[in-house]
Amino acid sequence: MLQMSAFKRVVIIGVCLIGLLFAMPNAFYPRVEGHNDAVKAIEAGADSPENAAAAAAWPSWLPSTIVNLGLDLRGGAHLLAEVQVADVYEARIEALWPDVRDALRPLRETVGTIRLQESAPGELRVRISQPAGMDTALAAVRELARPVVTLTGGGASDLDVRAEGDEIVVSLSEAERLATDDRTLRQSLEIIRRRVDEVGTREPTIQRQGEDRILIQVPGLGSAEELKALIGTTAQLGFHPVVGRSSNPDQDPGLRNKILPSIDEEGVYYIVESLPVVTGEELVDAQPAFDQNNRPAVNFRFNPSGARKFGDYTAENIGSPFAIVLDGEVISAPVIQDHIPGGSGIITGNFNVEESTQLAVLLRAGALPAGLTFLEERTIGPELGQDSIEAGRIACIVAFAAVLVFMVASYGLFGVFANIALMINVGLIFGLLSVIGATLTLPGIAGIVLTIGMAVDANVLVFERIREELKTAKGPARAIELGYEKALSAILDANITTFITAVILFVMGAGPVRGFSITLALGIITSVFTAIYVTRLMIVFWFERKRPKTIEV
Repeated sequence: MLQMSAFKRVVIIGVCLIGLLFAMPNAFYPRVEGHNDAVKAIEAGADSPENAAAAAAWPSWLPSTIVNLGLDLRGGAHLLAEVQVADVYEARIEALWPDVRDALRPLRETVGTIRLQESAPGELRVRISQPAGMDTALAAVRELARPVVTLTGGGASDLDVRAEGDEIVVSLSEAERLATDDRTLRQSLEIIRRRVDEVGTREPTIQRQGEDRILIQVPGLGSAEELKALIGTTAQLGFHPVVGRSSNPDQDPGLRNKILPSIDEEGVYYIVESLPVVTGEELVDAQPAFDQNNRPAVNFRFNPSGARKFGDYTAENIGSPFAIVLDGEVISAPVIQDHIPGGSGIITGNFNVEESTQLAVLLRAGALPAGLTFLEERTIGPELGQDSIEAGRIACIVAFAAVLVFMVASYGLFGVFANIALMINVGLIFGLLSVIGATLTLPGIAGIVLTIGMAVDANVLVFERIREELKTAKGPARAIELGYEKALSAILDANITTFITAVILFVMGAGPVRGFSITLALGIITSVFTAIYVTRLMIVFWFERKRPKTIEV
């Protein structure tokens, strides 16, 4: 007899209902998306009437997870950036001067006086007044070198130290440059990801391409310019002692000093010491705030090391100006009024609320180790995404209609059961995509269309086996039972091999290929479930109600 336990029936119906319940919010996409955005904004403190109305537009007791739409469906910003890795060489070598000076200072009787010379970018040149002591000086400087910690740079040191006349020339070794390039790319990727995540953008694509390029795609962002403003700022923060002020940008600032423009005061330049007292790398938090005059500002807090240096400097330099420098421009240069212990302070300047919020985001995410040059920038409008959605919808409808007609024409009432299972199958796919927070792209829609075509394969196998069993004069119930039993192994074999292919595509692929593999894999799981269990349950219900003596498949 065709039998199915009550427990199994409840589980099958329950899975279908839960899957369709989680798929339902996608049928009301704009409303649910507005609800989700409003809830996030309210949680972040923006409790406006508009947000309250948008949050109330969808019942809170219903699921509100929806499928994320990719760049090709939603529109957004696309950037291909080249990381200026050479900037890091220059900064590393520039920061090496105090160590070289300290290494040579005890040897003055042998090497004479030590003077820093003008150098090409990425080189440090130091002149000694007694060239006879060059070998001793080179040995002392070479002791500053460290081994390069990479698989390909084994045995190499990070510095090349050589003599040219009476000058010591220090630069990074080739092995260290390669290792630095790799570290710079990894660090840039992480910081860009943090900055994009900070603004709550959905499902961005941030990938390394080649040796020094990064692909950034952010769905839902208004324009490429907006994305560039978010990630293109280096956000290198430093607190520098002020030497003086000037109105001449070409004035010689003196050795180990540099001249920087003021952001707020037009035509005003500050001469500051090149080496900062504290840098943004020692920041642990930055939040938008308001100063004592109720103007937008940014509160910051240093880690223990930065707090100690900041506190010591402010204690020793009360009454002196202190320049806060961001990306080579002086934001403000307040006079130190008192000792500032605890490592927290406030950055004031001519900000509006949006700028202070953006600056806080950039400082929290950290500074990019090198500048970015944008090689490609595109803004993909929502209209193009809407066209893609419409094209995908038409493809799904056509595929759906063709399959429905074929199944009914070929298998009659059993074809109707298969068609109902197919509709439940598509609902389950969207329910699963919503629950796991997957991103649907145009290739993902192609995966769904392919799944619609493949989903009835299992039913075709079962129905053909039932036909064969009916020809051997077995009763309807026995024929259906044997049809499902004998088709099961073929169904599992075919779908397991396709599922393995989808998993390999997901692991090895990237971007659109992954989107295709996700919808294909989910479609295989749901189609096997609906073909083996859902259609069988419908047939059992029908059989128990009608009790037919003969059936036609």
